[in-house]
Amino acid sequence: MTVENETEWIEYHASGGTVLLCSWHQQFFSAIRHFQSYSSYCPSLMISRSKDGDIIARVAEKSGWHAVRGSSSRGGSSALKEMIERLKRSRLAGHIVDGPKGPAGIVKAGAISLARSTGAVIVPVFTSADRAWHFNSWDRFMIPKPFARVTLHFGTMFDPNGGRDEDFEDRRAALESVMLPGLIS
Repeated sequence: MTVENETEWIEYHASGGTVLLCSWHQQFFSAIRHFQSYSSYCPSLMISRSKDGDIIARVAEKSGWHAVRGSSSRGGSSALKEMIERLKRSRLAGHIVDGPKGPAGIVKAGAISLARSTGAVIVPVFTSADRAWHFNSWDRFMIPKPFARVTLHFGTMFDPNGGRDEDFEDRRAALESVMLPGLIS
């Protein structure tokens, strides 16, 4: 695995900043192994209350991440409140911007709400592999093949507040345009 552009946000966090790592649903699985290295920060990740979510929650917990259960389709309000509380304490969390059911490539409101409520910057996270399986699912979920070369790239920090004249939807759309080039079609 090659990791790119990680230093900027780690230094920002070390200097007291709050960071929300954001990924597309199709790519999060490949980052799990590396994300174990952040366990000392006590980060959180919102995971749906589905059966698939049960599996991912167990993996997240074993990787040192706290699984906050809920999503836009079930239990989202209470999960968002818990994520806000936890992010204010640890100053690091992760969020899947188009989960749990898509549509792929559409950033939902949760990332902007979470970041604005905590003063966090958003750091887009993109994962690619030179050889991978892509599921026949709404997001073309990706799993790298054995011995694949995987690249984990951290994008430039994104300010969810933007200019004073920009409203919530403007920032959501701006984040979407930043993240779309990293979506694997």
